[in-house]
Amino acid sequence: MVGGGRGAFIGGVHRIAAAIDGEIELVCGAFSSTPEKSKASGEDLMLPAERCYGDFKEMIQKEKRRKDRMDAISIVTPNHMHFAPAKMALENGFHVICDKPVTFSLPEAKKLKDIIEKTGLTFALTHNYTGYAMVKEARQLVKSGVLGTIRKVVVEYPQGWLSFPIEKEGAKQAEWRTDPKRSGIAGAVGDIGTHAENLAEYITGLKITELCADVSRVVEGRVLDDDANVLLHFDNGAKGILHCSQICNGDWNGLNIRVYGELGTLQWHQEKPQYLHHKTIDGYQIYQPSVGKLSDSANAHTRIPFGHPEGYLEAFANVYRNFARTVRKRMNGEEPNEFDLDFPTIDDGIRGMQFVETVIASGKSNSKWVKFKN
Repeated sequence: MVGGGRGAFIGGVHRIAAAIDGEIELVCGAFSSTPEKSKASGEDLMLPAERCYGDFKEMIQKEKRRKDRMDAISIVTPNHMHFAPAKMALENGFHVICDKPVTFSLPEAKKLKDIIEKTGLTFALTHNYTGYAMVKEARQLVKSGVLGTIRKVVVEYPQGWLSFPIEKEGAKQAEWRTDPKRSGIAGAVGDIGTHAENLAEYITGLKITELCADVSRVVEGRVLDDDANVLLHFDNGAKGILHCSQICNGDWNGLNIRVYGELGTLQWHQEKPQYLHHKTIDGYQIYQPSVGKLSDSANAHTRIPFGHPEGYLEAFANVYRNFARTVRKRMNGEEPNEFDLDFPTIDDGIRGMQFVETVIASGKSNSKWVKFKN
């Protein structure tokens, strides 16, 4: 693991997700940009001292010489520290799983894709919300034609934790997310807007072609955006609305989506992930994991019988499990199946960075519509 040491939030989530299915073992790490903190964090995790490294370069160089070397790295750092460890790991023969957004900038993302294609190694991106069983079911229902032609998509991601300038009060998670040197050109758009964009494209199978964005910095003195409202056009002619905000005081982690087709609607909310609502003029059905006849994809991503809720960590774990199974099969000369390969890749990462750059450009432009960046 690169990053995720003492005081980090997402590193612990990644470690739990990786461990749930018993298919991944944490064997080493460079857990902080400070060598002393990295080594102390490794001790907290009961790793041997010789495999708690001062930085990712030392880790990769020393691990590649070990007979029991690591197989892959997980990158859980702020955005500006995604590209360099991913590049070095791939070029030294290690598979990579990385937090989103994939890189600091779109050019970096494109360079990373070239390296992945050149090495032939596996790369996964943790757009973890696609790991939910009911998101898988929604995607399969759309594919099967239950909704008919998709006409409209409404996807929202409201949070309220940045309603005040807590980055000035020593809040670590707020500090780097609001710092353009570490976060990139976007704040909320990159942090949570990319999740909303990815969820909309994953469920519908459609691609955003152009957009019109109103991007704001609501909290006084904040450098990066904390609120965005975006109109979308999709490649089948469907229209859409994407709203992402971190100043919605009273909202926690309210990612939700409504997909409207000519024959009905699907609705899913991340804070109540067990329920997928299918509505039509004539009726209403609620899908739940392990209840009734579901798609093979939904069943493949459910672990326990009905009545036992699964949530955020299990969805996150589905990304790790599929990545692990794909890596293991490829290492053994076997072909991964369609469920193994159901995880976000570098292409999803590039779409996310294209989305970020297009939204920010649109927010600065007087043009009504801005074409999705290539």
